[in-house]
Amino acid sequence: MKLFLFTALTVITLGAQAQKIQWPEHKQAVIVLTYDDALLSQLDVAVPQLERAGFNATFFLTADLNYNTIPRWRALSRQGFELGNHTIFHPCLPGEENMVSSASYTPYHMIQEIDYMNDFLFAVDGKMRRPFAYPCAETLAGGKDYVDTLRKYGLSSYARIGGDSSAVITDFKHLDKLRVPSYGLDGGETGAQLIAFVKAVQQKRGMGVIMFHGIGGDYITVSAKAHQQLLDYLKKNQLTIWVTTFQQAMDYATAAVKSKK
Repeated sequence: MKLFLFTALTVITLGAQAQKIQWPEHKQAVIVLTYDDALLSQLDVAVPQLERAGFNATFFLTADLNYNTIPRWRALSRQGFELGNHTIFHPCLPGEENMVSSASYTPYHMIQEIDYMNDFLFAVDGKMRRPFAYPCAETLAGGKDYVDTLRKYGLSSYARIGGDSSAVITDFKHLDKLRVPSYGLDGGETGAQLIAFVKAVQQKRGMGVIMFHGIGGDYITVSAKAHQQLLDYLKKNQLTIWVTTFQQAMDYATAAVKSKK
């Protein structure tokens, strides 16, 4: 009798853990396309490809904006694209492309910068809520993790970290909304590699977040051809794949988890 009860409880527990979110319109999976650092190649190459495909995406911006690009980002926000917070100066550990070192920051200084960037972006798009992406996918400031400080001050509901091609999200019940993993590209990925990740997300009926930088230019570059091949696959499978912004996907998943309690 004890063995039967243990087995039954185990089956019930595993079934609950394996329960999947029902995505809108009976979609199998959700893909979130994110682009970091406010790069010109994103405006000039990625955005036209996204527009032709009819997809919205999330762009995590730094303050590397000017009088030429701000109107373009503002117009994209009006079209349904999302402008996320990627700090003002992109502080992270010293490197060839990293001009501002996070080693000299404290967690509170990092929070101040995120807060100021939220105000800056409000002046661009008039939005009160927006997601955050950690510069260089690092969560340290002065050697101290600042995720809980960000949580304390409530400057963002959701934040994206890094990860690899295994970053398929299925356990939303235990997902830390300020440590949402993504497929962080190294540059040079082929269309086949990007599509393989999407297929893995479909197979697991989960959510996949892709972190891009340059598209056909700039740095950590994915070719325009590979990016287009990915969009073509998503367009071809749009009846089963939901392509949306980071905040919209997380809002939906969060509400779905709450409804099951």
